[in-house]
Amino acid sequence: MIPLYGRTAWIGYGVVALAILFIVGPMVWIFVNSIKFQIAIFTGAWVFEPTLANYKEVLFSRRSDLVGNLLNSFVAAFASTAAVLVVGSLGAYGIHRWHRRRLFARLLLGWVLVFQMIPVITLVGPWYLLFHSLGLYNTLLALVLTHITINLPMTMWIMLTYFNEVPVELHEAATIDGCGDFTMFWRIVLPLVVPGLISAGILSFVFSWNDFAIALNLTARDTATVPVAIARFAQQFEIQHAQMAASSMIAIVPALLLIAFGQRYIVRGLTTGAVK
Repeated sequence: MIPLYGRTAWIGYGVVALAILFIVGPMVWIFVNSIKFQIAIFTGAWVFEPTLANYKEVLFSRRSDLVGNLLNSFVAAFASTAAVLVVGSLGAYGIHRWHRRRLFARLLLGWVLVFQMIPVITLVGPWYLLFHSLGLYNTLLALVLTHITINLPMTMWIMLTYFNEVPVELHEAATIDGCGDFTMFWRIVLPLVVPGLISAGILSFVFSWNDFAIALNLTARDTATVPVAIARFAQQFEIQHAQMAASSMIAIVPALLLIAFGQRYIVRGLTTGAVK
């Protein structure tokens, strides 16, 4: 008879295996479809001849704009992430140093958290009207501004947890040595919270890279991002499953590499301050 702790361990292994199946299974399915011919996908063939024609078509065909879409996504994600890190770090540090107005700082953080809870799709309509009236519709600048807006609250909260871990004695010693607020932030505090910058930057980049709802409504063909380009393979009279799968596999590579590189920083950024 299996002991109770042994059965509990096997149940845990089963849950983990099931979670891995649900996560990895769809990716494997998409990859298999990306190396199939369209007819093999329609017939549901398990035995098929692998091909790279779908990748060649989406990358090098004149009918495909995927390379330009990848560049648009990279520009929007990189620019918005850089701006978010600068503004979010300065804002979080300002709140962290706001000793005399703790109530106002907490209210500000609460407002930031409430804004993060608002569904993005409810903001797309007003943003569309605003950028259209400003002449910024179908520009990457509009996309960058919206991505800054939706990723800034998360960045501020992550950076604030890291700033709170910096010992107060370090601030006091720097003040005694004559450091101003900006010098203290730039030369002393910021180097200590580099893991927070990495985790917040990776999350912000991935969220911006994967954005679909905003890009679908604020961009056209020239400025479309990768998620929008993938969706356009589903046309009115035809769904190009093979090309869509190949584009999806290409699109996940940058985000996958970033997450693999910064996994430990992301976990640390999301759990810092959980245990005292």
